[in-house]
Amino acid sequence: MKKFLCFISLIMLTLTSSAQYHNPIIPGFHPSPSICRVGDDFYLVNPSYQYFPGIPIYHSKDLVNWEQIGNVLDRESQVPLKEANSWLGIFAPTIRYYNGLFYVVSTNIGNGGNFMVTAKDPRGPWSEPVWLEQLGIDPSLWFENGKCYLVGNPDNTIMLCEIDPKTGKQLTPSKPLWQGMGMRYPEAPHIYKKDGWYYLLLSEGGTEIAHSMTIARSRNIYGPYEPYPHNPLFTHCNVKGQESLIQAVGHGDFVQAKDGSWWVVFLGHRHYGINYHHLGRETFLAPVVWKTGQWPVVNGGEPIDTLMSGNPLGVAQQPQKRHIRTDFDKPLGPEWVYLQNPDSSKYQIRLGRLQMVCSRGKLSKNDRPTFVGRRQESPNIVAETFLNFEEGLPRDEAGMTVYQMFDGHADIFLRPMNEKTQVAVKYQLKNVENIMATAEIDGYSAYLRIRSDGMHYWFDYSEDGKVYKTLTSIDSSLLSSEVVGGFTGAVIGLYAVENNTSEAYGRSFALFDYFDYQEN
Repeated sequence: MKKFLCFISLIMLTLTSSAQYHNPIIPGFHPSPSICRVGDDFYLVNPSYQYFPGIPIYHSKDLVNWEQIGNVLDRESQVPLKEANSWLGIFAPTIRYYNGLFYVVSTNIGNGGNFMVTAKDPRGPWSEPVWLEQLGIDPSLWFENGKCYLVGNPDNTIMLCEIDPKTGKQLTPSKPLWQGMGMRYPEAPHIYKKDGWYYLLLSEGGTEIAHSMTIARSRNIYGPYEPYPHNPLFTHCNVKGQESLIQAVGHGDFVQAKDGSWWVVFLGHRHYGINYHHLGRETFLAPVVWKTGQWPVVNGGEPIDTLMSGNPLGVAQQPQKRHIRTDFDKPLGPEWVYLQNPDSSKYQIRLGRLQMVCSRGKLSKNDRPTFVGRRQESPNIVAETFLNFEEGLPRDEAGMTVYQMFDGHADIFLRPMNEKTQVAVKYQLKNVENIMATAEIDGYSAYLRIRSDGMHYWFDYSEDGKVYKTLTSIDSSLLSSEVVGGFTGAVIGLYAVENNTSEAYGRSFALFDYFDYQEN
């Protein structure tokens, strides 16, 4: 009888879990999502700003379990990032599929403007960029009757034109469609057609706390567009949503599943410590009811939560807590990113180690430093590495960093001195650099560890890998977007910097044995 009851409980637990899903569906620095469906497959892209490679692309069969299958922009020729920072680089992309070809349009702020790339396989290779004439950011595409339309937001006005999908050449003048509901920054336009209506979905209010989705529709693609009488269509900047852990929701994209149900992916952030967020804007999912001839309704008009009912396609969501270890015995996976276009001569994987040559481009100087990292995707993490810095010159440094932007990061590192090796923690906050704590070790090697509970970061070291000592901690709000700015989120990385001014430039390097990332 007891075994039977346990069996029934297990079945009930499985049924319950399969009827729910957790938000965000893609956690950490994954803002401004765009999605398309091809048959049974969903594909989703996010912007990447100053990081290389650019535009991570994800695949799913069920809308709740996602796997990164590559990056759209994985060659320097596709994504010049000179002097790009957390305010610049690759902005919001849109992904669409038409007649056997995938299209992605996006904006490279500071290095070219709006562009389009294509691929037969979303895993790549993707084409070289075709540069587009219509200005603005957040471009999107709509295909109909053999025509390709480009929509964007130059001068805070949503504009539409027809383009040649092969060459990118603009075929018709840009025509204004709508300026939104009068909130600031009308952007992220997407066009859909349903029941004879063209629907125009926007984001307004800025990407901070007042972020909202608004919508209008017309019988003609060129308008005039009639706003939804109860705009905004969806926001947490109201009485219902003001107490939610999730804030700043907006920048959405609709998708229809094969069973006919409608869903919307959008960005939001989870805040920690009153109204601070440091993980970045993340990708969330909500159900949409879209009855014939009527306006869409997102999540029944209610705020979204981290636990949602009504699993999209009835597939149980896999646990989001992960333990990922990289032993540097093969090329790095698509989740690893560099700052700006990396100098490949400074990175080499050999004999199970990652060798990083110290660069004069420092983390705080925004000049493609020797750095490689991965997004922090949970508030509760432990990241660890073993570093051998025997080939480091006096005053050079190598170690781990929690990197938000070039003037907002915290680092734990080794620095060779004359007779000893110093292990230290420092933070960079705007133009203030401060060494918070130091210790001395024998030899040139140490285990370095960064821990977080969402509210704080702790910086630990060990000489034997067994007994760890905590050097210091910082409040995570010091690395939040509200304090240091930027459009990105925390990235846990490895780096190597040259501070030595001798003629031995380029001879100093660090060896990392592994990178262990665990979500608790």
